[in-house]
Amino acid sequence: MGPPSALLLRELERAASNPDGSFARITVEILGPVPVAEVEVRAKVDRPGRSVELLSAELVAGGRAVARASAWRMIATDTTEVSAGLGNPLRSPEQAEPVFGRPEGWHPGYLDAMEWLSLKGGIHELGDATVWVRQRVPLVEGERPSGLQRLLTVADSGNGVSNRLDLRRWLFINTELTVHVWREPKGEWIGLDATTAVGSNGVGTASSVLHDIDGPVGRGAQALLVRPR
Repeated sequence: MGPPSALLLRELERAASNPDGSFARITVEILGPVPVAEVEVRAKVDRPGRSVELLSAELVAGGRAVARASAWRMIATDTTEVSAGLGNPLRSPEQAEPVFGRPEGWHPGYLDAMEWLSLKGGIHELGDATVWVRQRVPLVEGERPSGLQRLLTVADSGNGVSNRLDLRRWLFINTELTVHVWREPKGEWIGLDATTAVGSNGVGTASSVLHDIDGPVGRGAQALLVRPR
C-alpha cells in the first residue's frame, strides 16, 4: 500500500487551499486490494481554514473505492527555537548493508521497485528493524516526487520490515496507516526504525519512527490483523 498511499497524498497536496500549510497527520484506510491496473484518485477540502484545514481523498479502481485518506494541514510556523523530543538521527545510508533478494513467500513488485539498506534486521529477519529505503522509479512517470510522497511510499513498510511471524504460517495484514509528520523529508532516502507488537487476541500494531538523513521527521503506525493461515 505504499505507492497507493503516496498517490492519495499527491492528490491531497494538489487539493490543499493553503500554500503555506504543512501536513501534520495523514491516515489511509484500506478498503480492499489495490489492483495493478489503472486507478482514479480524487481529493477535496472538507474543512477549509487559515490556520488548519481538513482534507480527504479517495482511490477508486473498477468503479469501487479501495482506499480513502484524511489529512490535517496546518499553517507553517518557525518553531526551530523550541523544537524538542524528536529523537536522534540514524546512522547514514553509507553505514548500512545492502539487502538482496526477496524472502520466501514474498511476491515481486514493490520490493524490487525500492532500494533497501539495513542498519539492523529487515525483511529477511524476524523482529525489530532499522532500514533505509529509496525509490528506484518515480511515483508518477515524468514527475519528481515530493518529500511527503517519498515518505508515504515507504511508511507502510514498517509492518513488513519488523514482522515477528513466519509469513508461511501467519497473516499480519494492516488495515490502515497513520503518519504524523513533524517536517517534510529532504533527499531520496527514507529511514524506518520499526517495531511490531502482537497481542493475544489477533490484533497487533506496527510502529515506526520515520527519518531522512538529517533526523526524525515523523511517526507511523499500522493496526494489524494477525491470524494463522
